Amino acid sequence: MPLASRPENLAGDNGVQVAISSRGELPDNLKAIAVALSAVLVATVLAFAMYSLDGQNVSLGLVAGTLTACGFAIVFLLRRGHFHLALLEEQAHTDSLCGLPNRRALHLDVSRHARRDTEIALALIDLDGFKAVNDFYGHVVGDRVLKLTAGLFQELCEGHGRAYRLGGDEFAVVMVGPLAGNILEGMCFRLLARLAEPLKVDDRSIAIGASIGLSRGSTREGPDSSELLRKSDVAMYVSKARGKGRITWFSDEFDTRRQAQQRIDTDLREALRAGHLRLHYQPLIDAVTGGINSVEALLRWERPDGERIGPDVFIPVAEETGLIEAIGLWVLRQACLDALPWDGIRLSVNVSAAQLRNPQFPIHLGQILEETGFPASRLELEITETYVIGDPVMANRNLELVRDFGVGIVLDDYGTGFASIGFLRKFRFEKLKLDRSLLVDSVNDDSTRAVMASSVAIAKALGMKVTAEGVETEIHADLARVAGCDQMQGWLYSKAIPADELAQFLDDSKALIDAAPPLKKRA
Repeated sequence: MPLASRPENLAGDNGVQVAISSRGELPDNLKAIAVALSAVLVATVLAFAMYSLDGQNVSLGLVAGTLTACGFAIVFLLRRGHFHLALLEEQAHTDSLCGLPNRRALHLDVSRHARRDTEIALALIDLDGFKAVNDFYGHVVGDRVLKLTAGLFQELCEGHGRAYRLGGDEFAVVMVGPLAGNILEGMCFRLLARLAEPLKVDDRSIAIGASIGLSRGSTREGPDSSELLRKSDVAMYVSKARGKGRITWFSDEFDTRRQAQQRIDTDLREALRAGHLRLHYQPLIDAVTGGINSVEALLRWERPDGERIGPDVFIPVAEETGLIEAIGLWVLRQACLDALPWDGIRLSVNVSAAQLRNPQFPIHLGQILEETGFPASRLELEITETYVIGDPVMANRNLELVRDFGVGIVLDDYGTGFASIGFLRKFRFEKLKLDRSLLVDSVNDDSTRAVMASSVAIAKALGMKVTAEGVETEIHADLARVAGCDQMQGWLYSKAIPADELAQFLDDSKALIDAAPPLKKRA
């Protein structure tokens, strides 16, 4: 156990540590001092005895003997001290859990290679699924998994590089020399192959993976270990975003993209604060009567310079930075206020997975309903199956709490994921929204048309309503009606429009409900 981590060690106000043995014995450093002082004393006595026969040389002999003994004592203390300093330095550069060099050692190692003219490559490795190991098995088992993984890294390096533990479940490997990047990449592929097999911890088989980011540089340029780590970290997060269990080399494009995302995040925060975000609403048409019975709230953002940023661009940024929760609550509150006077019209609002993962979300929803006075029975929340599959336990809990308010749950983009009949039976959504790709592809593909029809039939059998998205032509509308869809949504009827325009549109549509054909596209 490192000296600083032992429970018997105490640190004084001056920061100097004094070790006290639990058995009452002097620690090694104090023993060394005692031995050295004893040597000085013995040498002094001997010198005095040797020169005492000649009274004139007593003082000179005493001084010479003392100096000689002190010299031996100083050499002894220096050698002893150097040993302890080396030991403390090694402990300061070693991870106490896994025995691997730590982050400080990595920085020192990279700086030592600055005098060589060769390639240097760094891999940053983050374990996938390790948090679940700690949550399910506990930290004792988690620590053993980290030790096993550290041993695997050392084995795979095979003397070509050095492995480090940076903290938590994050590791790094550094290789230096010709073709260092190629060798390191090959080692990382072998690592992923080894992690494809579960780790054995006692009688448990524990499956984990890894997301890896790689970067390289030249020692001739004076490698910056912090910059290499930063680049590898950026590449590692790209690996995670692309599905985990991947290896990604850093590209300057990543920095360009991150800078653009940072600008979007900064501007988006200012837009939320300054009230520059807007909501538009797209009508949902009853497939039988042609009347409007629902509207979907859609977020719009236009910068002060007139540039329009699409939700497909700024929503992922907001989810990554955590701003999505504040935006989502604003959207819910504003949509409820806008739709309150639209009697008999249901309001549909998209809710991101990040919002629903927050256990406080049902509480915030209840507060918004109470503050705005919007009837819960007129509100629908649209979610994607990604959220439900990713955390089914939390999903069930939050969705049940939302249903307790009387709010409906809609499964959005159905047909693009992996939702099965069992999935639909388990979660019992009030409505399915077929992704527009099903409708568009059904025009020229009989098999897709059969899939769409069977999806509608299954939903109806489970008591769910069905909405067809992306209705842009009369052919699309006819296919949706034949398949049995209850609602249709798309540009054939109306694009998304501001709240004040929608109010007038609703008034105009009421006069046409009795007309035979469905509503035509707005001019």
